Amino acid sequence: MAMKIFSAFFFALLLLASPLLQVARCQSEAEADDGEAVEGGDLGIVGEDVQDFGGSDFGPAPRVETVCVFPKNSAKLVVAGEETELLVGMENIGESPVNVIAIRASVHFSFDHRMLVQNLTVQAFNNATVPPSVQATFPYIFAVSKYLQPGTFDLVGTIIYEIDQQPFQSTFYNGTFEVAEAGGFLSVESVFLVTLGIALLVLLGLWLQGQFQRITKKTKRAPKVEVGTRTTDSSMEEWLQGTAYTQSASKSKKKK
Repeated sequence: MAMKIFSAFFFALLLLASPLLQVARCQSEAEADDGEAVEGGDLGIVGEDVQDFGGSDFGPAPRVETVCVFPKNSAKLVVAGEETELLVGMENIGESPVNVIAIRASVHFSFDHRMLVQNLTVQAFNNATVPPSVQATFPYIFAVSKYLQPGTFDLVGTIIYEIDQQPFQSTFYNGTFEVAEAGGFLSVESVFLVTLGIALLVLLGLWLQGQFQRITKKTKRAPKVEVGTRTTDSSMEEWLQGTAYTQSASKSKKKK
């Protein structure tokens, strides 16, 4: 019986570990995909002469304002692995034209903004100029990794531009967005919880079965106690001999 319980418990542990192993494998594949994307240079380019803006850290221009809109997506819901479009609006209230160079974004954990989850594509522009006192809109299409776990994350988007050959960048969005799993309603958490519940039910059933078998064995081994009346009657007769009770009983037998 103990061997059966141990084997069932080991099987339950394997079931519990399988989603975790799947998540680890997906994360390693996602890291490999990210490495290939950096080396291959698939950056969603518009135009030519793309620069590397990975290490640039410029400040915003004083007379440039930016805004971000998720078109037809007020909930800011992004499906993992699928492209999502947002619109970046820029207003030039200065006196010099603004030359837009590129738009970039990154994904961070909500509970710790310093932890980077994924660098999104850099979308470069060629000959994108915003004259003074003019508003312009620029599309930005991105896709988070298909292996990204569903949940709430932070999105940081910046637009890089030049004014009089002076580089600047402005953060057009720094807030949360929701990532949903593609192709199905079951997530890793739900599969893990269902697996855990099934394993606990199996262990509970095995424990109840062992307790029931133990109780039935005890009831079968209990000795039977037989209570007789003859020994009691004979002892009572010996004890009552010579008393008024035995004499009255003998008289009643003689009358009969």
